[in-house]
Amino acid sequence: MKKRLLTSVFALTFAGLQMQAQTTPKLVVTLTIDQLRADYMENFSALYGEKGFKRLLRDGKAYTNATFPFSDIDRSSAIAAIHTGVPPYLNGIIANSWLDITSLRPMESVDDSRFKGSNTNEGCSPENMLTSTMADELKISTRGASFVYAIAPYKDAAILGAGHAANGAFWMNEETGKWCSTTYYKEFPLWLNQFNERKGLDFRIKDITWTPAREISEYRYLPEWRSDAFKYKFDGDKLNKYRHLLTSPYANEEVNLLAEELLEKSDVGKDDITDFLSLTYYAGNYRHRSAEDCAMEIQDAYVRLDNSIAYLIELLDRKIGLKNVLLCIASTGYSELPSPDNGAYNIPGGEFHMNRCSTLLNMYLMATYGQGQYVEGVYGQQIYLNHKLIEEKQLSLTEIQEKSADFLSQFSGVCEVYSSHRLLLGSWSPEVNLHRNSYHRKHSGDLTIEVLPGWTIIRENNVDNRTQRYSYSPAPVFIFGAGTPAEVVRTPVNICRLAPTICGILRIRAPNACKEQAIY
Repeated sequence: MKKRLLTSVFALTFAGLQMQAQTTPKLVVTLTIDQLRADYMENFSALYGEKGFKRLLRDGKAYTNATFPFSDIDRSSAIAAIHTGVPPYLNGIIANSWLDITSLRPMESVDDSRFKGSNTNEGCSPENMLTSTMADELKISTRGASFVYAIAPYKDAAILGAGHAANGAFWMNEETGKWCSTTYYKEFPLWLNQFNERKGLDFRIKDITWTPAREISEYRYLPEWRSDAFKYKFDGDKLNKYRHLLTSPYANEEVNLLAEELLEKSDVGKDDITDFLSLTYYAGNYRHRSAEDCAMEIQDAYVRLDNSIAYLIELLDRKIGLKNVLLCIASTGYSELPSPDNGAYNIPGGEFHMNRCSTLLNMYLMATYGQGQYVEGVYGQQIYLNHKLIEEKQLSLTEIQEKSADFLSQFSGVCEVYSSHRLLLGSWSPEVNLHRNSYHRKHSGDLTIEVLPGWTIIRENNVDNRTQRYSYSPAPVFIFGAGTPAEVVRTPVNICRLAPTICGILRIRAPNACKEQAIY
């Protein structure tokens, strides 16, 4: 009797394990939507069809208030955090770009001159991302048998989404309109070359014109002066036509076209070994203009984004079968763009000049410690000190950082100055922790300046001058498929919990630096 009971228990257990194995999806698709806002998504819902956002909200698990546990969020830092499950403090991707301390030149997050480009002159790799990703862990768990690919309009999104062990990462060359890659990944498949030669954007862009998808009367939230429909023909600007298109909703259509070609011509999703596909869309303002300047374009972009999501879901159903797919959609958060002239409305503010600030700081340090170039570089809102000089003079780096922070705090327009010593070893507070999580000792500066709201940060070597604003923009997350129960959750959820959640569904380890628990 005992033997029969044990046999029954083992049989049930084995059957349960088989059932679990069978429910593991054949394909995981992570779709990161740059600049997607939950409030915009909900406000424009009257313009949507039934097969995009509404389907995700109806049939998927939707989190309308995802938060990032670090400050100064941009595309690279957000995508790295989503895929590694940790903030920049651990994964090393602090921003889209930063100052290379060895050369004192700006570098982008995936720049790597050791590797050549395929269909591009840019050498890139994921080596600056210092931890593993979901896709890396999937590769490890299947001993390399899983296929991992990434498709994105931009190189950082493609490479950071693909991870270290991927088969390939593809992005759009902004000068030629061809899909390109890097020799870091061993594969630039024949089908992709054929796609570039026969169906590339450079052959089709002359026929693409962006006009409203709906009647003008259907669009709300328009300024009083806006009554005419927009019309953009991308081929008109010979130098920037591809760059401009990549800030429009047509970038998402290009990603879908290549994803369809990948599913058609490769073995992705064709067997029982789980594969991984990272995609990136764009939902930001056209040509990075302010919301006031392109209110109609923003609404139309969300209409077309809804259509692109619907098309992607239909494509996955047609090629793989939705029962075999886990689709995860996340936002990179929203970066506030330049505001209108505050002076016309008497809103307090001013101009904060980073280079002038650093020059005055160097003069102060020379008056205190003797002659020398103590400030080695300035980039963004960070100041890099000359560690070699400080060491040669046998000075205390901590003392100089703190004196510099005290000096800079007296400038008009400065809200707070964070030294690396304070972030690493200073007292804890929620605000300090956000800045600490944005810091990485290999890539960050010695001093980070936080400017008061309403003040415009003037960067003498950069035309991207921005007016500081502290407004909060909610970011959504969707998990769709693989037996995920339908639910809308409005309580805040840490975006870094998405990686262990997906890994839990796949029954693999979370990325190697991830300490967060799965969402469910």
